[in-house]
Amino acid sequence: MKLKELEGILQDCAVFSDPKIQYEQYPTTAHLAARMLYTADTVYDDIEDKVIGDFGCGCGVLSIAANILGAGYSIGFDIDPDAVAIAQENCDQFDISMDFVLTDLTQARLDRFKGQIDTIIMNPPFGTKTKGVDMVLLKKAIEIAGTSVYSLHKTSTRDHIMKKAKEWGVGCEFDVPMMYKFHKKKSVDIAVDFLRFSK
Repeated sequence: MKLKELEGILQDCAVFSDPKIQYEQYPTTAHLAARMLYTADTVYDDIEDKVIGDFGCGCGVLSIAANILGAGYSIGFDIDPDAVAIAQENCDQFDISMDFVLTDLTQARLDRFKGQIDTIIMNPPFGTKTKGVDMVLLKKAIEIAGTSVYSLHKTSTRDHIMKKAKEWGVGCEFDVPMMYKFHKKKSVDIAVDFLRFSK
């Protein structure tokens, strides 16, 4: 499948009609999701036939992209039942079967998933409402993923993330073949890094 074709398909995903600011619910665009998952699949072979975990799955666009690209199995984790309902509707629309776990990832004990999930994909909250939540979710993802974690983070946090990755004993690439400006808010852009953590 070509990148543009994947992006076109993902544009049909429903998004939040009433996003909850406390969870920093900003939908991952079809453009961004397609490029994230296409890169993970074609450059690193981390999607096709793999078990994919989607941390903070929201509307499910990253998981849907993974499934379209041939993921063996997907499981989405989210704190918000309304987000999970939208994700399930999107899966139904695309005839995609995946499981969901309704949980607060910052508090959840996820030991039962260790060794069960190959790749974790995520567009976590950036920590503007709950300081440090991005790093809590990233650390948990790294602990659970068997092979790799793909995540978006504010470019301004890059040095801190690189330091933490070294402490956690994982490789971190911030020059994965894409960089974006994400989340436009009138005239403010937030530069975001697409990061790959390898175990």
